[in-house]
Amino acid sequence: MTGFPLQIEADVRRRLAALRVEPGEIKERFVRGSGPGGQKINKTSSTIWLQHRPTGTEVRCQEERSQAANRARAWALLCAKLEAQRAAAATAAQAEYEAERRRTRQKSRGQKARMIEGKKHRARIKQARRRLDD
Repeated sequence: MTGFPLQIEADVRRRLAALRVEPGEIKERFVRGSGPGGQKINKTSSTIWLQHRPTGTEVRCQEERSQAANRARAWALLCAKLEAQRAAAATAAQAEYEAERRRTRQKSRGQKARMIEGKKHRARIKQARRRLDD
């Protein structure tokens, strides 16, 4: 038993386990909806609001009239958001690693020769700007 609500699907449970999300990290509330719908929306708490406390990621689902359907959809959306955040963090870390690797790698002989030639060329240009001694 993982401690998650019994109604959430096995797929969502598996995804949350893969993300190493604990049941106590998620706050779940049932709130009244907003927008068009009239009396039905105003009287029932069919909107589901989930928050992953460590990251502050929030999901609010009011797409269906059924609380159970909204709940299943909200848990799936929360999983998708957390997976996207984890993937973005991994991509950023990999890009930083690659940038550091490119910055600190050894220069080839051709690169060194071009760099030295460029410095010599710049020195000749600057030397031409010097004031001539009379």
